[in-house]
Parts: sequence; C-alpha cells; structure tokens
Amino acid sequence: MFFDDERSNRLRPQILTELVGQYMNDAERARLYGLPETTRIRERAKIVSPENLTIGEHCWIGEGATLDASGGLEIGEHTSIGLNTLIFTHSSWLANMALQNHSGSDLIERKPVTIGRGCFIGGLVVIMAGVTIGDFATVQPNSVVAKDVPERSLVAGNPARVFQRYDEEYIESEIARVRAENERRRAVAAERGDDAAGWGSPGGRFGGTGE
Repeated sequence: MFFDDERSNRLRPQILTELVGQYMNDAERARLYGLPETTRIRERAKIVSPENLTIGEHCWIGEGATLDASGGLEIGEHTSIGLNTLIFTHSSWLANMALQNHSGSDLIERKPVTIGRGCFIGGLVVIMAGVTIGDFATVQPNSVVAKDVPERSLVAGNPARVFQRYDEEYIESEIARVRAENERRRAVAAERGDDAAGWGSPGGRFGGTGE
C-alpha cells in the first residue's frame, strides 16, 4: 500500500508528525515541531520544510495556517500569524507555463520571506515569496501581500497597500486605552457577581462606547 521510494520516505515523517500533532495542545505541538517553548501553534497548521524556519519567542500560529519555509522563512518575536493564512516562499508558475510541473522540476523558484517582530498578520492573508514585512506592521484579514510592507504600518487589500502609519506614541496611547477599558470591565463584572478572572477583559456588554 505504501510506496518505498526516496520521495515517499522523505515525506512520510512530516505526514506522521502532522497526524500526531492533531492530538496535542498548542504548546505540545510547538515542542513536537521543535519550535521555541513560548510558541503556540494551533490545530491543522502546517509547516513546509521546518528546517528552514526561524521563529522568535512568543509567536502564535493560527488554525489552518500554512507556512512554506522551503525558500527560507523568518518570523520575529511576539508576532501572530492568523487563521488559514498562507505564506509562500516558492513558486511553480514557470514550471506550469513550460508544461514541466513534475516532481523535481528545475523551474521551481524560491525566495525568502521575512516577517518582523511585533507584527499582527490577520486571518486569510496570502503572503507571496520574496516579501519583507517590517517590525510592528499590521496586515488586515483577506489581504494579499505581494510587495514589502514598511514597519509600523497597517496594510489591507488585494494587492495590499498602506492605509495607516503609526509611531510609538500612538501605540503607547492605545495600550493605555485598552488597559483602562479592561480594568473598567473587570470592575463592572465584579460588581454584578460575574467571573472576571483570566487574561484580557471579560466578554459581554458593559455599557461602554459602541455598546
């Protein structure tokens, strides 16, 4: 039933690793893949050529994400990769055009992708080969990133383009705003007898702006 050839024997350990990983939590899965202990990698996420992946501390990889590291992939610390996001570091386009899309084709092109530290990559994003995303960048969901993204910028769309740039002062003001609102929500929850334990703010309606 199983082939006993070089390609099959090379791919089978990766297949078995992914299968076993489905029965683990995100931290256990990170250890199985040899990622930093602080990495959280969710179910159905896939890493192609994990030996070519460099990833920093405290990263999060969402459900169903595919990280193609065959051409080299670097992800900085404290960066999140959204659900079902696709990162490509290779292309078979020319092999298709030349009708040479066979295993081992010499028309596969590989280019590394670099994603900086402190980045938020939304769900259903596609990042093309050769792209560099700067530190503290945000990529909105459903975007296609085909060109480099400047640091401290928000990009969106297909193709993605810059919609906003933000400096450290802006981020600090947003940190203060969110922490104050979360503290208010926890206080309201405690007053009405709700469980306010845990990280972040409790869910629900709390009579604030936009509610």
